[in-house]
Amino acid sequence: MTQVGEGHETSADADGPVMTFGAPTVGEILAERYQLEEHVNDDSAGRQVWRGVDVILRRPVAVVLRYPGGDSATEMLQAAVDASRVIHPNLVGVYDAIDEATRAYVVREWVDGESLREMVSQEGPLDPARATTIAHAIADALAAVHATGMVHGNVHPGTTLIADDGRVVLADARADSADSTEKDIRSVGGLLYYSLTAHWPHTEVGRSAIPDAVRDGSGNPAAPRQIRAGVPAYLDDLTMDLLDKRVQAPQADALAAELARLDAAADDDYEDVGPLRFTQSNATSEPAKNNSKIIVGVAALVVIAIIGLVFGIRAITSSNSSSTKTTQSTAGGAPSGDSSSATEAPAANPKKIPLTASMVRIVDPPKGDRMDTGQAANTVDNDPDTAWTTQRFKQPNFGTRKPGMGVLINLGTPRNLAEVRVETSSPGATMDIRWGTTDPGDSSAGDGQIMKSYQKLGDDSEGKSDGTNRVFSVFNPDQKYQYVLVFLTQLPPADDGNGGYKVSVNKIEVYGY
Repeated sequence: MTQVGEGHETSADADGPVMTFGAPTVGEILAERYQLEEHVNDDSAGRQVWRGVDVILRRPVAVVLRYPGGDSATEMLQAAVDASRVIHPNLVGVYDAIDEATRAYVVREWVDGESLREMVSQEGPLDPARATTIAHAIADALAAVHATGMVHGNVHPGTTLIADDGRVVLADARADSADSTEKDIRSVGGLLYYSLTAHWPHTEVGRSAIPDAVRDGSGNPAAPRQIRAGVPAYLDDLTMDLLDKRVQAPQADALAAELARLDAAADDDYEDVGPLRFTQSNATSEPAKNNSKIIVGVAALVVIAIIGLVFGIRAITSSNSSSTKTTQSTAGGAPSGDSSSATEAPAANPKKIPLTASMVRIVDPPKGDRMDTGQAANTVDNDPDTAWTTQRFKQPNFGTRKPGMGVLINLGTPRNLAEVRVETSSPGATMDIRWGTTDPGDSSAGDGQIMKSYQKLGDDSEGKSDGTNRVFSVFNPDQKYQYVLVFLTQLPPADDGNGGYKVSVNKIEVYGY
């Protein structure tokens, strides 16, 4: 069920109590027309959201109630009146706005489906094509709103609704004097960032109960490509430019056109999408910002060309070179060849990071019996006779009780990583590598939080191994990791002849720099 009305946290209604008494009841009919059927939730401003029915037209409606009405509800009602004037397939229709002094309420279209916030929190980050489609729909809706001279003011994963029929709609306009068309556009960047990472950048687009963006030591948000694999460079650049206030925000119609072009290219894996066209269309309004980016880009190309020429001449004229230099492997190995050049330092070889029993623990998601607690130490003790052996299951995917089990590794401090090596007792286990920013605690609740917040690394990292040894080289070299989860999602048939499915994880090794 969609959580209609959930959006940015706001202080707009902090000047008065919200629904502290006189609460509506199931079956009550408002304005002799709108019958309340179910209390869905309270939105971020404290308003009650109900599912109801228009008894005259016999259609489902959403009813958003606020106590008290009168002057304190003027902003809410005015936003609803403004929204009702814009008809667009990607905007929730507003039917009525009523002030009864003791309480005020807005009646609008009911959307069967779920919010983007619910979708991502339950299923994890979206694939890039789906994220692009959703952002395109919201940009189209904003173009219609901005064309009337109005601002939406509440673009958020909680107000972005995905209907069961696939329609994407924007709900709950809540603009005030602090909002602007630019803020709406930046929030589309926030939707892209959330869709791709399951995080919402608070500083850039507004405070929310959703976890903040992953940030570096300077407080800047990490790009989606630094958080997960498989995000096209073009989509990554577009997302970060929309969030960067140093880069001029495009108009809504220009952004919608750009996303339409990107949406169409998604079927071809975003090939040949070309430059950001809306950047060019806005060049007349702030030429300094856009021209500076072009100048920097051209200068960078010139420098690269000069460096390439110099090293090309050196390679041709060198009489001592006897072998061709190899490139660094995907696992992080150092290049071989001539290392005598004072201008080039050889890449460091990844080294095994010592792991102790205190650095690992079993993650058993909610509904698990947690009977394997303590066995994680057997995977890092360098003893071939010990292992973490799972319980025996009737199904290879752990049944319906949980999505899998794993070993959480806390390296103690953020490290640049090259690979994780896993040795199992038999082939056929399906596993992946995930990462997060904290360990919420060795408990069912903590493990449940890990399942919601940890991100899988690498689109192709999950798959059955051909043998008993598996090497994962899925780490971003520009990012540091402290919490890494080796997660089993499917078990092979038990090798003891007693039926069922289970496996032993004999050894886990982590290599880094």
